[in-house]
Amino acid sequence: MSAIDHYINAVTQQGETEARQDGSAAIEAHHLLLGIAAQEGNSAHEVLTSAGLDRQAIRDALDREFEHSLGAAGVSLASFDLPPATPDPKRRVSLGASARLCLERGFASATGKKDLRPGHLLLGILEAEVGTVPRALALAGVDRTALTTRLQQSLSDGSW
Repeated sequence: MSAIDHYINAVTQQGETEARQDGSAAIEAHHLLLGIAAQEGNSAHEVLTSAGLDRQAIRDALDREFEHSLGAAGVSLASFDLPPATPDPKRRVSLGASARLCLERGFASATGKKDLRPGHLLLGILEAEVGTVPRALALAGVDRTALTTRLQQSLSDGSW
């Protein structure tokens, strides 16, 4: 297996762990974003952390997005004493639609598999116009355009 294969596997496995902890039935884009944030030593991780987006900051932004989305439906999370999700360690979760689309966009942004790097996976996530990730990043005050520009610069520099 190549280095990028190992990286994609690690991000996907971390995404599966995140999905399971959330009680989700599928790995979605936000789970992959958390998986990328957990993989240190590459340009995608560096771009995220340079914007103040470590794993905990992303988790906090996702929690705010969840609460905000409930509020849009007229539900106040503070009105309920919800227990935390009960992870099912035996459940095997598969890739959801948003995760598949992010991977497809990321792969398509590289000229070929030999040129595929961690930043391409993050680019596939940041290019989503709708969904949980764009809403969470907006609520966190993250400039996705600036973040994408920084990421594209690191990709053009050939950074791993």
